[in-house]
Amino acid sequence: MAFCEPISSAKPLHRDFYARATETVALDLLGKHLVHQTGGELRIGRIVEVEAYLGPHDNASHSSRGVTARNRAMFGPPGRAYVYLIYGIHHCMNVVTEAEGHGAAVLIRALAPVSGVEERTSGPGLLCRAMGIDRRLNGADLCGQTLYITEGSGEAFNVVRRPRIGVDYAGKWAKRLLRFYIEGSNQVSRR
Repeated sequence: MAFCEPISSAKPLHRDFYARATETVALDLLGKHLVHQTGGELRIGRIVEVEAYLGPHDNASHSSRGVTARNRAMFGPPGRAYVYLIYGIHHCMNVVTEAEGHGAAVLIRALAPVSGVEERTSGPGLLCRAMGIDRRLNGADLCGQTLYITEGSGEAFNVVRRPRIGVDYAGKWAKRLLRFYIEGSNQVSRR
């Protein structure tokens, strides 16, 4: 499969990267670079924390309620962005995974700034603000030329597994170890 045309010299990940099990994609996103071309600038952050939302059977997932106007992008093809607003003020960015129609995604929770990022990035709302990501990018193709993910620096790290944050309503799904972060990162939203 061919790579998408990138803006920078780094190439976006293959679409096949996203068309896999959500938990696998979540783990493999750690250490990768999120890139956004906005306002004539290139903003780059290293992904250091993520949460996996496995599909309609996962009571913590937005897709557990079926397709809605808000979550429609989550049911789209893999390798798309699912961007939504919480509390009326914070944007959150997810990466759609698995087969089209499944409704699974990985929430990007925290980044370590690499280039062009001046603000705090230790939380999904903060990273979206710092990266210039909002609902206008909902459904964006991550193989496009505006918002995409590339290989990182390749440095080794250990992964910490914890329960997801803010999903106490989800019963047994609230305790599942589906939040992953790079051990020792000072950008992680919560230990």
